[in-house]
Formats: sequence, C-alpha cells, structure tokens
Amino acid sequence: MLALFETPAGYALFQLNDEGKFKKIEQLSDKYCSDINALNKLLSLKAFYKFKDTKDALKATSKLIKGKIPKSLNSFLQKNIISQEVQDNLAIADKKLGKAISEKLGIQCIGNDKTDELFRIIRFQVNNLLSGVSEDDLKNMTLGLAHGLSRYKLKFSTDKIDTMIIQAISLIEDLDRELNNYMMRLREWYGWHFPELGKIIADNVVYAKVVSAIGMRTNTANTDLSSLLSEELDREVKQAAELSMGSEISDRDEKLIHNLAEQITVFDEYRSTLNEYLKSRMTAVAPNLTTMVGELVGAKLISHAGSLVSLAKYPASTIQILGAEKSFFKALKTKHNTPKYGLIYQAAIIGQTPAKLKGKLSRSLAAKTSICVRVDALAEYENAEVGQECKEYIERKLRHLEKEVLTQDSKGPRGAGPAARGGQRDFQAAPRFNEESDFNLGPLKRLDKTFVKAGTMGGNAGKHTLSALTSGERPSKRTREE
Repeated sequence: MLALFETPAGYALFQLNDEGKFKKIEQLSDKYCSDINALNKLLSLKAFYKFKDTKDALKATSKLIKGKIPKSLNSFLQKNIISQEVQDNLAIADKKLGKAISEKLGIQCIGNDKTDELFRIIRFQVNNLLSGVSEDDLKNMTLGLAHGLSRYKLKFSTDKIDTMIIQAISLIEDLDRELNNYMMRLREWYGWHFPELGKIIADNVVYAKVVSAIGMRTNTANTDLSSLLSEELDREVKQAAELSMGSEISDRDEKLIHNLAEQITVFDEYRSTLNEYLKSRMTAVAPNLTTMVGELVGAKLISHAGSLVSLAKYPASTIQILGAEKSFFKALKTKHNTPKYGLIYQAAIIGQTPAKLKGKLSRSLAAKTSICVRVDALAEYENAEVGQECKEYIERKLRHLEKEVLTQDSKGPRGAGPAARGGQRDFQAAPRFNEESDFNLGPLKRLDKTFVKAGTMGGNAGKHTLSALTSGERPSKRTREE
C-alpha cells in the first residue's frame, strides 16, 4: 500500500513495508512516534516532489482545499504510480481528494481509522522522514504558506464580495435619486424656453440628450436628431419649435442648461456601467438568488440583511417583509393588518401578478427565495439550477392561482343568484300601487291592543281615539285635548 502525504514543502509518497504491523498500528502508534527506526521499518519514502516557491505551494494548496487535483500532483502521481503500473492502494487523508483521484486517474484510494492514525504518525515524524528538507526550511515554508493562504482567503472572502455588492446597490439607489432630482430641475428650467418638448419626449435620458444637442430652440431646425428620435418625433419637435410659446433665454442660461444635461447623460452612462458590474457580481456570488428575483432585488435584500450569510439565516417570513419593518411594527402596535411584502414586492413576477394574488404569491416567492439564498451561501453549487427550478415553480403557481380566480369569478359567491354567477336574471313586473291598501288599520282588537300596549295614547283618550277612527268619525274636541 502507498500513502500520499501533503506538506508545505511538497508531496511525499510513502511505501508501506509491513502490512501485518499496519493492521496493529493503533496499538503500536506510541512506539512509532518515539522510535524513528521502528517507523522506518514500517514505511519508507518512495518519492518526493518539492514546490518551486511559495507561489507554487499556494496555488497547489488552494486547489487541494477544494478537493481538486493540482497539475503538479497529477504529474507526480502519473510518474510514480501509473507509469510504473503500480497496483497498490493509495491511502489519502482527504476523502474528497481521494474521490477525485479515483475518478480522474483510476487509482484505488482508501481512507479509514487506520490510515488516519498512519498520517498522524507521519505528521509527528515528518522532519525525520523527509530527506533533503531541514527542519528550519520546513518551518519557514509552513509560515510562508500560512501567510499566503490567509491573504488568498481574505482576497476572495465572501464577506468582502458582499461588501462590494452592498456598496454598489447603495450607489445605484443614490444615483437614481440624484438623476430624478436633476431631471426634474432640467425639465422645469428648459421648460420656460421650450415647454412643448417635455410633452413630446417622455424618456428622461433622451430628453437630456436632445436638450444638449439643440441648445436654443431656434437651432432645432438645423439640428440632426435622427440618432436620438424617430422620424415622427423629429418632425414633431421641429414643428413645435417653430410655434413654441416659451420665453427667450440668454447664452449664459443656455450654457448652464447644457452643462446640466451633459451631467445627466454622464450619470446615466455610469449607472449603466455600475448595473453591469452588479449583475456580474451577483451572478458569481448568488446565482440562484439572482435567477429567482433579479440582481437588483437580490442585492437590496443582501444589503438590508448585511451579508449573504446573514440573509441565509432569516426565515422565509422575515424575507417576505424585509424592508417594511416600520409598517410591520406599526401594524402590531395599532393592531391592524400586517404588511404582506417588503422589498420582494419589486420582483418582476410580483409586478405581473393581479392585485388580489400578490399576497399569496409573495409568500411563496419568499419561501423559494429563502431556499435559493441558503444554497448560495452554504452549498457548494456554482450553477443556478435550484434558482431556475424554484422560478419555474412560482410561475406554475401563478398560472394556477389565476385560473382559480377566473373560475371563482365565473361562478360567483356561494349562494348567489344567477346574475352574480354571470347568467341572466329573471325579471318580474313590479306590483302596481294599490290605493285601497294605503291606510289599512287591520282588525279592531289587534289594533286596539297594539296602540294601547305601545303607549301611543294612554288611558281613555286612547280608547276614544280608536273608536273614532274605526267608526270613521272625527274625534271630538274633548278627545283631542285629552
């Protein structure tokens, strides 16, 4: 059996000489740790590959940590095992690396408690087993590799990438606010000179580019706007410029307006570049989250949580209302209905959903988003398969909910008539007014009891009035006074 041992100095391949003693290695481990001669009888150094420098060691170690085979290790095993047609098993400390070697090179790798004990003994006696490497050199190589590996991990730290995403999305939001303010100011300012242009061109960036190209409205007829506007809009702008009711401005005013329009154009181009940067970062760090809700909403969720790992710790119910904390706690305090969505409302699929289904779908979307975030933060997948599956599930659920709503609308509420169900109502003619039933007192006994019991008229006055009404006579003066 062979044993592959990785050191900061290079790779060491040991040959096991005594299989019988290896089976009892757990009982003899103390002896081998103290007696180098006994250990030399158990195993011997077959081959050793020394790293060229710290950079070479760092490159190889970074791949070994991920369970991948470096090129130097591949050539080392090809030279000492495959080319020599050695059929022995290879003991490997890292099971992930052993699986990669078995699949790629076809070498049978093993790893168990006995091999772990063997590697512990080799690690304890490594200075005596390696020839050509002194103890001081090994210490310096270990220290240099440790520093280099720490810098490498810090350079590609997920927290640092999270920081870049958080800063980028915060800057995009700031730019959006500033662009809106600048555009409002430009439209108001230039509107005094050419008010008709604002009604013709709705797009803010195109408006700023047209203002920058025209300047004074008197130059509109001689300005080529074909690269910015369609033929119809170009003709409409030039016709409006000839009949404009705007006031005149000075050259200095025109220069300041032109500078403002140029600034808006530059900001918009920078925002587009920043958006592309954010999209590439989000695709690399959180591909499933990006597929599920888009890069902008995903970046806002990460920014609100503080990091991708922090967002992964949140339950789906928290992700659903993330960004609506004020409304949530206000609703709890006033005992009103809590909000159904927060930042997740800005996702494209929620915008496509009918109003009555937004709450249901946002709950399902938050649940699937929670799964995608945890896969991105904690799993080792580098693709967006989980996010794509979750997105397809949400789209299917949206179609199912829409069908249910259409079915309920066609049936109408339970117990409703045919008109509520979408059918025709059977109309009946309204009864005619019966003048004879306009004043019907009913039987005398019933009416007498009703009037007296209700206390409408008490005592004898009530009785005299009832008798007068039933007989058709007019009540006497005395009765009216009573």
